[in-house]
Amino acid sequence: PLGFWMQDWFEFSRNHYDRIGHLAQGFIPAILAREILWRKQVINLVNISPGKYWLFFLTTCFCLAFSAFYELLEWWTAVIGGDGSVEFLGTQGDVWDAQWDMMLALIGAILAQLLLGKVHDRQMVKVTEFSH
Repeated sequence: PLGFWMQDWFEFSRNHYDRIGHLAQGFIPAILAREILWRKQVINLVNISPGKYWLFFLTTCFCLAFSAFYELLEWWTAVIGGDGSVEFLGTQGDVWDAQWDMMLALIGAILAQLLLGKVHDRQMVKVTEFSH
């Protein structure tokens, strides 16, 4: 219903529920990816400044790669599915749908890190100090 409500409120020509989902596809896994990179010590966070930039960059790359892989799955399903693929893809006539989806996942990943990164840092420092 959120997509239909947005369509009515903002007089969109299409239902943007798919767009909301792809924003979440970047936002939600960002902190999970960030935590895995931190806990597995993929990034050296002893010298916190350079490490934090690499953590931000690699988390963003992970989320964007995940989104691109999902778009490839959609494409493969369309190739295999034939005529029924139009309903599955839900592009609603937008030839740039895959690109929009990946861009929104990228924005979601960046937003999650900007909005939640400092809180996550504090929590991870406490966990790291507690475990030593």
